[in-house]
Formats: sequence, C-alpha cells, structure tokens
Amino acid sequence: MPWDPMVDFAVMSRFTEDFMSLWRSHKPTIAKVRGYAVAGGSDIALCCDLVVMADDARIGYPPARVWGCPTTAMWVYRVGAERAKRMLLTGDLVDGREAEAMGLVAESVPEPRLDDRVHELAHRMAGVPRNQLMMQKLMVNQAYENMGLASTQTIATLFDGIARHTPEGMWFKRRAEEAGFQQAVRERDSGAPIAPDVGR
Repeated sequence: MPWDPMVDFAVMSRFTEDFMSLWRSHKPTIAKVRGYAVAGGSDIALCCDLVVMADDARIGYPPARVWGCPTTAMWVYRVGAERAKRMLLTGDLVDGREAEAMGLVAESVPEPRLDDRVHELAHRMAGVPRNQLMMQKLMVNQAYENMGLASTQTIATLFDGIARHTPEGMWFKRRAEEAGFQQAVRERDSGAPIAPDVGR
C-alpha cells in the first residue's frame, strides 16, 4: 500500500500475455487437464486451442467470488455470455463431463484414456501441413480479435487488480493472513456471505 493500479496492470498484463502465448502460437496447442484447473490454471487451459479433460477433473475460477477476475476473459469467448456468467457469478467448479456439455472444452474422457486421446488428436493434426494449421488457427483467432478480445482483456486485467483492493478483497487478504489461505478459500467458496464484517 498504497496500491498503484497501473503498476498492478503492468504486472498482470505480463501474465495475460504469457497465457495468451498459447493462443497466439503458430502451432496448435492442446491442454490436457487432470486434477484441477482453477484460477490462473483455467486461464492457461482456456488459452489453448483445444482442451481435453479427464471426466473427474475440475475447472473453474473461484476467485470470481472475491479477489479476482479472469484476465484472459476466455470464459465468455468459449461459452457465451450466459454460461460465462453462470460460472463467474458463482465461482463454481465443474467436472470434465459438465465442461464438455456446456461447450467449455472439446472433450471429456475417462482419466485412464486422457493421455491416449490427447496423443490421438496431436497425431491427427501433425498430419496436416504446418501452413494449413497456421492459416486455420489465425482465421479463427482473428474472429475473436474482431469481437474485441484485446479490449475485453484490458478491462478484465484492470478489474482483476481492483477486485483485490475492494473492501471485500482486503477482507479476504486479512482473513488469509489470520486463518491461513486454505481456510480463507474454504470460507470464500462455501456459499456463505463473503466479508460479513465489511459494511455494504
């Protein structure tokens, strides 16, 4: 403190650029998700061209409840406004099957099949000439750019910093310092009112 929002923006923009390097890579990228892809982990997965999850893996952005905003904004581009709101207004996690059903990820497979399925997709793409892969990826990505991806990410990155410095965000930081980060996260994600001692 004092918080400088532009210093925060510069730091978080670098993270977003790192995540988006997967999106901008001339080669196709596939995220293979087992276990948890939450918060920044979900940003990384959703910046890949394809996401294949284990059925029992979990994905979501719990900091949307307090203390964060997904800087890549890929949720809305992957599933549209209503489903993105469903995920970000609750901070819920969904398993691979539900993520596939909502169109968030390309496929969900039983965990023992995950490695083989990702290898099959990669092998199938490897048979396509590089220039064709690059053209198809650039064309699809350009459609997202035309929909305002870069400007949406600017707003999301600013909001991420602001979210960590609201009264509730500062409460979450204090609570994590007092009770430990895991306890603060359990309280944040429980569904009970967040920051009950902060006046509204």
